[in-house]
Amino acid sequence: MDKKILTRVLRYHMKKESSKSRDDKTSTANLISKKKYSTRYGEERDPFEVARRRMVTEQLIPKGIKDDQILAAMSRVPRHLFVSPGMEYQAYEDRPLQVGFGQTISQPLIVAMMTEELHLTGVERVLEIGTGSGYQAAILAELAKEVYTIERLSDLSSRAGQVLSNLKYKNISLKVGDGTLGWVDKAPFDRIIVTAGAPCVPEALQMQLTDGGMLVIPVGDKDLQKLEVITRKGERYDKRVVTHCRFVKLVGDQGWNVND
Repeated sequence: MDKKILTRVLRYHMKKESSKSRDDKTSTANLISKKKYSTRYGEERDPFEVARRRMVTEQLIPKGIKDDQILAAMSRVPRHLFVSPGMEYQAYEDRPLQVGFGQTISQPLIVAMMTEELHLTGVERVLEIGTGSGYQAAILAELAKEVYTIERLSDLSSRAGQVLSNLKYKNISLKVGDGTLGWVDKAPFDRIIVTAGAPCVPEALQMQLTDGGMLVIPVGDKDLQKLEVITRKGERYDKRVVTHCRFVKLVGDQGWNVND
């Protein structure tokens, strides 16, 4: 479709939905019940489809994301349902957004980049540390066999769980707890992804990797981190640095103190 036509279509839907939102104060929950989406577990229409397609073609592909399965997943998952009410039309912009409780939903590029570093084939059991909005868990659920996700804040976990349930994901398990300690009774995991910045790599997470498993984690100080990929080879852990990044603090026994 011609880019000018795509732009007109997007503006039309944005204007229409914005007007409706002013009339009935549409919330995220309303959007879930009234709109239609296409995920791994169902197909429904969605007025944000054009915005999602543009996010992929204008942000992710030009900036180096090559995995077709990841691009397809991010074209399907309705990111606007995972942001705070009133911010739906900013959901597909190339920037992080606040989701409440001092937490953020990462910008689309970071989500895609971290997911790409996991090299998922569809058979993996994945542990996510930091459920947050639930968006990263949804992307993982499109690409992996099983997803286990831990969130420190119960209200945030509950809200994410509701959105994921409404989208009919069946392969995601949620838990409230200290993510730096992992999920011992579900270990080991083929992949672990941490969506908060740690002062160092938690030993508990490394120990819960399968042999050959991979851990993707931001490590550094509170203001700037390096995105690291840790690969377990027996009792050895090989490290590779991908890029610099900036995340909220990973709080927990093997992370930052809540008052740091």
